[in-house]
Amino acid sequence: MGDPVRVIWAREPIPEGPSVFLAGPTPREDRTPSWRPAAIAALEAAWRGPGPLSVLAPESAVGFRASDYDAQIDWEIAGLSGASAIMFWIPRDVTRLPGFTTNVEFGLYVGSGRLVLGCPPDCPNPERNRYLIHTARRFGAPVCETLSDTVDSVLGIVKSGLAEQV
Repeated sequence: MGDPVRVIWAREPIPEGPSVFLAGPTPREDRTPSWRPAAIAALEAAWRGPGPLSVLAPESAVGFRASDYDAQIDWEIAGLSGASAIMFWIPRDVTRLPGFTTNVEFGLYVGSGRLVLGCPPDCPNPERNRYLIHTARRFGAPVCETLSDTVDSVLGIVKSGLAEQV
């Protein structure tokens, strides 16, 4: 087993060190399952250090939404801006996981060199990801179709950044 993965939930203090921000649509209702637990499990299985990895998950650890939405936005901006890598996973479903905020965040960071875009082709509305896929490729950001490939690509960015610090 590798070094530990620490999950940092929305509005929790963001530690120093290597980190991945889990960007993508957040469920708005209880009947829609989040994709983030599977992403966290995949990151835990693949991370081999050096040192711990912080996974920044913009959902509440206890399942309730922020009453102070400004604090949520500020936390997300801090996490996105400071993360070693940003992992976008967009299982687009315009009725249950529309991801409108996701589109804005993608546009802000697509040229950062720290972004990986994952778009499963079997999601309910894959045609709604075409613009993001085209834009990511235009900016040289990796585009993946599976969660596993997306995790591998994002961890490659994290490790590349760590190597540059040495």
